[in-house]
Amino acid sequence: MNRRILLWVASICLTIGNNADTAQGDTTPYGALSAESIAVPQNLLSLIHTAEVQKELGFSEDQMQDFEASMRKIDRIWWPSRNFPTTKARAVVADLEAQAVAEVERVLGDAAVVRLRQIELQSQSVRIFARPEVITYLKLTPAQTKKIGDLFAETDKLAADVSKPGQEPDKEKHKAFTAAKKSESTQSVGTLNKAQNQLLQKLLGKPFEVSSLERIYPFAPELIDSGHWTSDQQVTLESLRGQVVLVHFYAYQCHNCVANFEIYKRWDTTLKDKGVKVVGIQTPETASERDPSKVTAAATKSGFLFPVLIDIENKNWDAWANTMWPTVYVIDKKGYVRFWWQGELNWKGATGDAKIESLVEKLLKE
Repeated sequence: MNRRILLWVASICLTIGNNADTAQGDTTPYGALSAESIAVPQNLLSLIHTAEVQKELGFSEDQMQDFEASMRKIDRIWWPSRNFPTTKARAVVADLEAQAVAEVERVLGDAAVVRLRQIELQSQSVRIFARPEVITYLKLTPAQTKKIGDLFAETDKLAADVSKPGQEPDKEKHKAFTAAKKSESTQSVGTLNKAQNQLLQKLLGKPFEVSSLERIYPFAPELIDSGHWTSDQQVTLESLRGQVVLVHFYAYQCHNCVANFEIYKRWDTTLKDKGVKVVGIQTPETASERDPSKVTAAATKSGFLFPVLIDIENKNWDAWANTMWPTVYVIDKKGYVRFWWQGELNWKGATGDAKIESLVEKLLKE
């Protein structure tokens, strides 16, 4: 899930719902977001991983453990789906969202599902007007639906133009996109009549702040032990629970990876006493990198004192849906992925190491 989607400000919907506190228990039926509703962001899985939403839904400690066990199974599929083609990814996520909602109902009951759906709708802002069940519930006319749909199409066209891969951001295009996004919100809400606004209040329920949520990614996949490590240090992410973990994928003959080695060693030296664990995963790019003895010799020569799993058959690479050497993942104390950086940490003046270190300091306080 792209953080920009969650930060797609829900202020318009929240403003409409400011007087809807008493409607929190509204049981208006609305269904799971279909994979075909491509104008609407799929936010539910991200929302359900956040501490704030979990607290709002009322999980007890025991219930949370039960629920997280189920979510780990869902996350094994959700995490790799981020690299799927859009159509396939949306279909996979739609199915996983339905499973997650079923788990919320099983653990907490119907009322929690209603509240979760309200928060989901708020996070989707005016894009909820493209959801079929919302169109039906609000009794949007064909003319309203077409006008709103045209607004969404224009914004999406500009968004695609702004974020073309391999191109430098165009300030003028970004300015046009920002203006279109703002117009999309105001004009969409402006199409509603008084009765529709009242129905929308009931649908959204009590306002919930969604723009500042941070723990929006899944649980990190557990390490798949190949039986080969570069030393006698063998770890699992489960065994490291309670620590912040920095997992980095590399190949020892990859020069971009080598450029990060001193940083990894610095982290291992300076952060371990604070409760941070560095773990390497050596996934081969060349034939010689599939030889455990050569990988071990290279790790020793490089001065690695942290555990390194030799991912001979690329099983960890696949489980993490990794796509680039090197990549660093930041895992929090509970096992959630909180951030990742692809490529050299200091490439052409980049400060990826400083960004990660700043986040680590924050996560250590959680």
